[in-house]
Amino acid sequence: MSDAPPTPSEAFDLLLSGNRRFVAGTPEHPNQDAVRRAETAPEQSPFAVLFGCSDSRLAAEIIFDRGLGDLFVVRTAGHVAGSEVLGSIEYAVSILKAPLVVVLGHDSCGAVAATRAALTDGLGTNSFVRDVIERVTPSVLAAQAAGLTENDDIIDEHIRHTVDLLVDRSRLLADKIEAGETAVAGLSYHLADGNARVVTTRGLG
Repeated sequence: MSDAPPTPSEAFDLLLSGNRRFVAGTPEHPNQDAVRRAETAPEQSPFAVLFGCSDSRLAAEIIFDRGLGDLFVVRTAGHVAGSEVLGSIEYAVSILKAPLVVVLGHDSCGAVAATRAALTDGLGTNSFVRDVIERVTPSVLAAQAAGLTENDDIIDEHIRHTVDLLVDRSRLLADKIEAGETAVAGLSYHLADGNARVVTTRGLG
């Protein structure tokens, strides 16, 4: 990367090129050495915010072949977004000047599967898992209303819903997108082959 901060489109290309290397089995493992560690110790300038599902198979720096200081990572089960998530994203966009926000979902998402089961059989838990299910429910209901029945289609709808939620709830993020300073992309990760597929974008032309 050059010293000049990347544009949203350049940041998106940088992220996707890393994923292509990962899929091909030719990772470069950039920015993972002692030199980079020393460079980033005083301050950070991540080129992307990665808001993803907490699934153990979605290790962001690995699947996008990046290193220290590259990604500002926020993760929750089912990429459900509360105030803490929105605050973290706004911090990265406004203070750290990250030009890209990515919502990363994936196939075989347990949170989506649990929500579908709950809507069919009723909520079977009083634990905090219930809160995750309730936050995923609007996405699943919207998918059902649109006649979507395949798992991947429902997961794509949940990714789109999360992107819309971030932009709708964060005036700061919406203004950054309108000004061309930041973009938001929704990606769906395929566990078997490692490919991150584009589902939706805001501010990327």
